[in-house]
Amino acid sequence: MSLAIFDLDNTLIGGDSDYLWSQFLTEQGIVGLEHQQENQRFYDEYVAGTLDIDEFLAFQLAPLAAHDIETLHRWRKQFLAEKIAPVMLAPAEALIEKHRNSGKTLLIITATNSFVTAPIAERLGIPHLIATEAEMSDGQYTGKVTGTPSFREGKVERLKLWLQNTGLNLDNSWFYSDSHNDLPLLELVTHPVAVDPDKALAQYAKAQGWPVISLR
Repeated sequence: MSLAIFDLDNTLIGGDSDYLWSQFLTEQGIVGLEHQQENQRFYDEYVAGTLDIDEFLAFQLAPLAAHDIETLHRWRKQFLAEKIAPVMLAPAEALIEKHRNSGKTLLIITATNSFVTAPIAERLGIPHLIATEAEMSDGQYTGKVTGTPSFREGKVERLKLWLQNTGLNLDNSWFYSDSHNDLPLLELVTHPVAVDPDKALAQYAKAQGWPVISLR
C-alpha cells in the first residue's frame, strides 16, 4: 500500500497553525504583545530558511507548560473554530479524498506540535500524524520536546522510524509541501509535489521538473 504524505501548514490549510496559535494566544490576552513580535520573527526566519528549531520550540511550547491541560483544551477548541476553520481548503480536502479513494495510506508530517495539529488531522480524516511532540509529566506539559522535532532532516528521521514501526515503505510514495524546508523529504519520495510553493521551492521544483499545484 503506497503512501500519500502531506505537509500541513500552508499546504493542506491556508495558513500556518503554529503562527495562528501564537496569534490567538496574543489576541486572547493569554500572552503579551511581545509574544506576537517574537512569533513574527520566528516565522520570518522559517521562511528565510534560518530558523533555529530548538530556540523556536522553547518559545512555542512555553505557554503549554504555563497552564493546566483542561484550560489548554478549552482554548484549543476556540482556536480551532476561530482560526483554523476559516483556513480550511476545499481543494485540499478533495485531494485527500482522491488519495484515500485510490487506497493510499494517508499521513501528515509537520513541524508543528501535536497539541495544535492532532485535531486538524482528525478534522481532515487523516489517520496518521507525525508531529513535533511536546513532553508531558504527570498530565502537564513541561515546555520541552520529546524525541526529534519533525523539521527539515528531522522529518526524514521521524518518517523512517515510522516506516520501520509500520512495515510500510516509500515505493510509489507522494509528498505535498509548500516549503523549501521540506526539500530533504521531497527528494526522498517517488512523487514530490510543490503546493503553492515559496519562492525557493518554486524555483527548485521548476528545475527538477516537479509538478507545481495550487490548493488555494
